[in-house]
Amino acid sequence: MKLPNSVRNWLSLLGAGIAAMNLFIIGFILALSFFYDIGSSYVGLFIYIILPMFFVGGLILIPIGMIRTNRKLKRKLLTDDKLAWPKIDFNDRKVRNVSILFSFGTVFILIISSMGSYHAFHYTESVEFCGKLCHQVMAPEYTAYHQSSHERVKCVECHVGEGSGWYMRSKLSGLYQVYSVIAKKYPKPIPTPLENLRPARETCEQCHWPQKFYDSKLKHKRSYLADETTTEHNIVMKMKTSASISAKGISEGIHWHINPDIKIEYIASTKDREKLPWVKYTNLKTGEVKLYLEPDNLLSEKQIDSLETRTMDCLDCHNRPSHDYHNPQNFIDEFISSGAISKDLPDIKVVAMDILNQDYPNTDSAMIAIKSQVLEYYDIMYPEILKANKDGISKAITAIQKGYSSNIFPEMGVSWKVYPNHLGHLETNGCFRCHNDKHVTNKGETISRDCNLCHDIVSQGKTGKMENATLDKPLEFFHPIDIDKQWETQLCSECHAQLY
Repeated sequence: MKLPNSVRNWLSLLGAGIAAMNLFIIGFILALSFFYDIGSSYVGLFIYIILPMFFVGGLILIPIGMIRTNRKLKRKLLTDDKLAWPKIDFNDRKVRNVSILFSFGTVFILIISSMGSYHAFHYTESVEFCGKLCHQVMAPEYTAYHQSSHERVKCVECHVGEGSGWYMRSKLSGLYQVYSVIAKKYPKPIPTPLENLRPARETCEQCHWPQKFYDSKLKHKRSYLADETTTEHNIVMKMKTSASISAKGISEGIHWHINPDIKIEYIASTKDREKLPWVKYTNLKTGEVKLYLEPDNLLSEKQIDSLETRTMDCLDCHNRPSHDYHNPQNFIDEFISSGAISKDLPDIKVVAMDILNQDYPNTDSAMIAIKSQVLEYYDIMYPEILKANKDGISKAITAIQKGYSSNIFPEMGVSWKVYPNHLGHLETNGCFRCHNDKHVTNKGETISRDCNLCHDIVSQGKTGKMENATLDKPLEFFHPIDIDKQWETQLCSECHAQLY
């Protein structure tokens, strides 16, 4: 097949070579991944993004080379201005050949590009792309995500949502994220809360329907004291997610905060939203407005004008819905309850808590330290148990290592300490950021910290010796360790945050 002389130039030939080579590599890798089930986030990155970029770049070089060559030929041969534009004559075999080649090539490239664009779009929307591509940076979030109840919900469904506008915004912000990873400019840990996150009404509420929350539910928490016998303590609570009478919906209870007839606004004095000295309540039906301020932490008019006024939504309480990092107290309790760690091992929680509250430079050194310190402790304190129950101690070591590697990531500076969960008030202030009896209106009304606003204690105590409530009268909380009545006046986190 004869082609125009303009094709015979080094730039066009180079472009054709690059395009052909990349097309062959794409096809070869696709065949390998299909027939031999070879695949990873990096394979997808090369197939759908990197190699197609080189393929298109090579194709672009072909017409650039032809245009340059044509201009050179015209400068040599041009005698009449009327011949400045290309002359298309299908009677000329060269013109006919290049037209056929161009037509079939264009159709082929359009088909390949459409398929590639479709797969590239879905690849960049995948959990694998979000979690594995920047492995070290996203490893904590990816690990926590797979332990959450949202494991089957794709990252983009919460972080991007529907619509082209938010899709484009997320991809544009992602360009800087790619740069920061390549240049190692990212902070450790990644700061939260995320700025410019899509409103929960446009993401969470696509699945969770506020007006149809379920009735109150029972929550049974079994914990263990850090003593020689790992003393057990149970507490069963009725969580008041909605009103006690179903017909009243969310006019009462925990989810009253997002009642569509109520608007709660707040101003945080810190970027992490841990301190909320300004809270405004508006009843959208009656027009009633109440402003709650902390007298010991008043904001100036300048601060009120400059700081962001946020409307409370799901994520103000459920701030770690898919990326929750448990503290050692909780995940060790879970392992003991499930039997992964034997309760019969003396001092096992004391040992675990002591080890897990040490700082380690990386995960590998933590794994080594956990094993060596557990074995050393039982070798010194209980050598007869180490000899008689080596399998039980080995299982305990494995469980502690698993708990550490699933919740603590020293390489990124990630742990429960830097990402507090506001869903509760034990290790962090959570609910008590507002419900602390310190926020007061000009009429003396406060935001109550009464425990029974959100839950009733149905039962508490040790298994077999449980104290039970009656239907109309919940139990008064008693602390498993005698601290007098301090829990009534102090916030839980004032002590519990210091224990870990």
